[in-house]
Amino acid sequence: MSTKRLQLGLLAFLIFCQSQVMTSLDRDGTAFGAKEPAKAAELDPQLALFKGALLDKGSSDQMRVNAAAVMLLSENPLARSILLDALKQTENGAVRDAVCKSLIQAGMGEGTIGEVDDFIAPLLAALAADNTTTARLAAEATLIFGYAQISEQLDKLINDGSVALNARLIAIYALELHPDIRAAVALLALVDNPQKEVADEAQRALVALGISVGEDAADRRRITKELTGEDPTAFLQRRLIRKESLIRSAKSELTLWQGRYLQALGDVYAAISDDAERAKFLAGHLGGSETVVRLWALEKIRQDRVGTRPNPKLPGEVGAILVGLVSEKDRGVRLKTASVLSFMTEVDSAQQLLAQLGDEQDDEVKTELFSALGRACYIAFLPNSKIKISPEIRKQTLVWAETYLLDPKPAKAQKGAEVLRMLLEQDGLTNSAAEKYFGLLAKKYLALKNDSDGPLRGELLSAMATLCAPQSVHKAQSRKRFGPLFETALSDKTDFVRESAVDGLIYIDKATALKRLRKDFVSDTSLIIRKKLIALAAEVGGREDLPWLAGKIGANSESEPAWQAMLKIFNGADAEVLNNWVEPFLAETGGTGASDSQKITFLDVAKRKAVAENKPKMLQSVEENLAALYLKTGQFERAADYLGRLYEAAATVEAKQAILPDLLYVYLRLPKVDLAAKLVENRLLQQDLDPNDAVIRSVDDYLAKVPAGADPNALLEALGKIEPPGARPLWQDRLKQWLIRFGEAKAGGKSEPDGT
Repeated sequence: MSTKRLQLGLLAFLIFCQSQVMTSLDRDGTAFGAKEPAKAAELDPQLALFKGALLDKGSSDQMRVNAAAVMLLSENPLARSILLDALKQTENGAVRDAVCKSLIQAGMGEGTIGEVDDFIAPLLAALAADNTTTARLAAEATLIFGYAQISEQLDKLINDGSVALNARLIAIYALELHPDIRAAVALLALVDNPQKEVADEAQRALVALGISVGEDAADRRRITKELTGEDPTAFLQRRLIRKESLIRSAKSELTLWQGRYLQALGDVYAAISDDAERAKFLAGHLGGSETVVRLWALEKIRQDRVGTRPNPKLPGEVGAILVGLVSEKDRGVRLKTASVLSFMTEVDSAQQLLAQLGDEQDDEVKTELFSALGRACYIAFLPNSKIKISPEIRKQTLVWAETYLLDPKPAKAQKGAEVLRMLLEQDGLTNSAAEKYFGLLAKKYLALKNDSDGPLRGELLSAMATLCAPQSVHKAQSRKRFGPLFETALSDKTDFVRESAVDGLIYIDKATALKRLRKDFVSDTSLIIRKKLIALAAEVGGREDLPWLAGKIGANSESEPAWQAMLKIFNGADAEVLNNWVEPFLAETGGTGASDSQKITFLDVAKRKAVAENKPKMLQSVEENLAALYLKTGQFERAADYLGRLYEAAATVEAKQAILPDLLYVYLRLPKVDLAAKLVENRLLQQDLDPNDAVIRSVDDYLAKVPAGADPNALLEALGKIEPPGARPLWQDRLKQWLIRFGEAKAGGKSEPDGT
């Protein structure tokens, strides 16, 4: 370790120790610097270190402030001398600023600074600093004094025309800061100062404080009288209320403008179409100084990674910046960066994540870093990964995972289990090493006995189940170790636990799991379990699963998966199985509740099986049912095809007559009037048709309500061309009535009665 780093480390340690002293001081208003008998005034090594930290040009601003703060509380007189000399420096503004800031911080504490008068002269002198920032810091530091201690000096400074104007204006700013009625009265008096700049600055300060400046000198005298008569507590309360209101207003306006700025950034980003330019745009803002902008850029990167088409140019542009932000001083940026790195699988971040994990003090950020580290290790050790990390990093990550797993907080234990699962899935550990962690998972799970532990039990069991999956390197070992736990967990009251147990049993042996689970879990209270069983039946189920699957047809979200599972089983079954299911599947009441389309699909499968296995009776039954369903669902072309074949294949007149009405109905609605007329003609070859004949009734129904777009005259014309083989008086009489009633009807119109 270098001497410089050693010094800085010692400084940080001493500052910490000093802060403990400050915290333990009495709360009775005694001085921070309450003294014991003075010690030797010598520049000891410790004080020399602090002096160096304050004056060294290589020190950071915060390091200077910390050093000044410690020396401010030191009992060594030389420490006070160093600070007073630093305040007088004009060539090193950073040093003066640091001392002023330490005084401001001390003034915000509960005690007071010993021998505070030492700082009056150098602070008032610093009001005249060329650097406005330093001058204003000096003005703010004067709040360590009571107003009475510096009122006279401020009055002389403001009214001394030989003093630089800027110093006089800064002194007015100091007046504005002091929460004392006398300071407000002094500002009112300055409104009438002959020097315009002084009067304007005093008026500005009064307006900022919410104090009226009056219309004229007489009005201001009245306001002054009111102020001097006001209770000091009421004055301070009114001032505090105004300050709080201004802070709220400023925060609200800041939020508004930040929102508008980020919206504008978003609009510009959305307008960029080129991937490379979009990546550069985000990289530029990710590396900016504004925290809110960096957070915006981080969120855009996260959205890109989880989107449907991640930008391939993004990792190369932002990867190095993201890795650097892991140790960013802003907590929100570190937290968001860790979250984003979990998605940035192309970025080599494991080493930096591990280092920051050891240094991180914020518990939430630490957990997010750990999660990102586990993901980074998982990706790096995949067989095709382009990122390579040392086995030592994985080893240390496993140590962290064990720590998190054994943490009493469920959220941390869950993260530990998740990372263990990712690392144990992969190659790189011996069986004995893996067994150690399997044992830790099982032990943690078995230690959880309370009902409130259900979610964590589920998470742990889920990790164990995944370790039994086919992709797990140690699956055989995991299955042997965790199988009994899965079996026992099936009786758990928590749905998530049972769901994870089901996953584990399925990973171990699907057929055995289905045989075990179908007995008691097809109606489990968990919808997830019920759907898992349906999916399992679709994969390895058989005819014995058809009854319970059929019971789910029409049952909300389970209906379609159950139907698909049945269909897969039907496709793999023989004709006998399907033939046995025809009746229950098609029954309108007491059946499966299948939809017409599902029934048609089922019958199509049954038809193929009947043809393949030469089952003519089954084939005829299936086609009759298909014809009826096509007719019912208005699929007239398909209905006509099946009915036509059935009609032609019918061996008896009675069989043909049974099919004829439906076939005629279909032809009329296609419309295929020539085929319909041919059917009527064939019927007339056999006999005359009375009004109750099915053919006559079918034509009656059609003409009474002609389908939209159809022309009744086309049918009447075709029927009029029929030449019966003999006398058919009943037919001739009916045809005459149709011509009278419907002969003038327009296509798709509604017929009017003839009044006879």
